Amino acid sequence: MIAATLVGLQSVPGLVILYGSIVKKKWAVNSAFMALYAFAAVIICWVTWGYKMSFGHKLLPFWGKAGPALGQKFLLEWASLPETTQYYNNGELETAMIQPYYPMATMVWFQCVFAAITIILLGGSLLARMNIKAWMMFVPLWLTFSYTVGAFSLWGGGFLFHWGVMDYSGGYVIHLSSGIAGFTAAYWVGPRSRKDRERFPPNNVLLMLAGAGLLWMGWAGFNGGDPYAANIDSSMAVLNTNICAATSLLVWTGLDVVFFNKPSVIGAVQGMITGLVCITPGAGLVQGWAAIIMGILSGSVPWFTMMIVHKRSKLLQNIDDTLGVFHTHAVAGLLGGILTGIFAEPQLCKLFLPIIISSRGGVYGGSGGKQVLKQIVGGLFIIGWNLVVTTIICNVINLVTPLRMSEEELQIGDDAVHGEEAYALWGDGDYDPSRHNPNYSGDKLPGHRASSGATQVV
Repeated sequence: MIAATLVGLQSVPGLVILYGSIVKKKWAVNSAFMALYAFAAVIICWVTWGYKMSFGHKLLPFWGKAGPALGQKFLLEWASLPETTQYYNNGELETAMIQPYYPMATMVWFQCVFAAITIILLGGSLLARMNIKAWMMFVPLWLTFSYTVGAFSLWGGGFLFHWGVMDYSGGYVIHLSSGIAGFTAAYWVGPRSRKDRERFPPNNVLLMLAGAGLLWMGWAGFNGGDPYAANIDSSMAVLNTNICAATSLLVWTGLDVVFFNKPSVIGAVQGMITGLVCITPGAGLVQGWAAIIMGILSGSVPWFTMMIVHKRSKLLQNIDDTLGVFHTHAVAGLLGGILTGIFAEPQLCKLFLPIIISSRGGVYGGSGGKQVLKQIVGGLFIIGWNLVVTTIICNVINLVTPLRMSEEELQIGDDAVHGEEAYALWGDGDYDPSRHNPNYSGDKLPGHRASSGATQVV
């Protein structure tokens, strides 16, 4: 429950604050609200049908049977993931069904916050132009037809789980899927206004750092909670998470200094995120020295794709991925999954994975080479599924309501979409007092006084 709360805090208020502050001022409310709405909507969808589609009894090799997780009898029974029993080829038991020592209600909530943050991360690609009504439809549809497939396939006892693809805490289920789906949705929604694409400064860098801090510290629950117990593997996962994140942040910042002569605060946040994402599929499966190597690569490879490849690729330039989620989550998530296949330590694998004998990274010989191949195939499945399903969802929604805001809304921002603004600043050139205060009668507002030609708040 503590781990679930930490992951929940990554979203609310973590990503709510981060999104609301990293965007242009006129989009602060809309960006924060997209995250807040997604968190609430996922909770209801999850307990109504999503949980059992992800962790219930098998319907298809990649999908569980839908059903509610609301009844007292179900929620108070011993938590279990019924399709996770692993057998040897001769039919003998290799690993028993996952049954943590707490009630099903705890498992439902723990997995719920992972589902919620996935869609919020995806939304980072769509900020500052997606029609809010389309977003309200997109969230439950994508949860149902995309997230549940990845979760069941890799975590809930689906075909990738039993084949031995490693995804300790969501490098594929959460980050690769959100990055690919966000990039795909960004293509179908269309770009921001030309003015916003040309200039999109954050409205509050310090508040952005506060949101980023909540994201980083909350990752202790993200990776520390996935062994389903406060055990030795959980401790290893939390330490590796911080090692990789710190290394990645320093490498990204160093590259900014070398190539642009200035350390960028936004760049440091991006480096932090790529490090956290990269270590996620292997947090409890690799040794500390491997976490440092993963941090070096997660601070440099996504930096290269974002700063160099993106600027030279017509495809990447044409698709308006607002926060660069493709680079920070898809690239870093796939990189982390492949590196996990290289560095996964056999003894650590035995503490967590269902396939005991053959689970090891490539550097440890034996079947390790096959593990790298499995990681690549697992990543390709997640990429392909999200490309297709997200495309279908966007086109279906577009039949009902436009995916993109109107040109008038794009020019005005929050006030046109929500009738609210993040900062009621007097005298900044963007504030019309008569629109917000019915008592405004002319040259000054109640509670304000003019002094030396400037308007000051009393």
